Amino acid sequence: MSSLTANIVGLLGSALMVIAYAYSNVTKQMNFVLFNALNLVGAILLGASLTVHYNMASMALEFVWGGVALFGLIKAWRGR
Repeated sequence: MSSLTANIVGLLGSALMVIAYAYSNVTKQMNFVLFNALNLVGAILLGASLTVHYNMASMALEFVWGGVALFGLIKAWRGR
């Protein structure tokens, strides 16, 4: 992946996570599948971008963030 592509992928991941956070603050009825899916995809995209622009602390955060989002997504699917 080129440096430019990594930057674009990372920005898209960041945007998805910010959208999820904003959604959680403005919605009256939280859709946990949507919220966790946005966070999971965002973490995956940011993690992918970090393979080019590596930062250990950020990579660790994305693994944890993705794990929490995956757990929440599974929990939300089981609750339906």
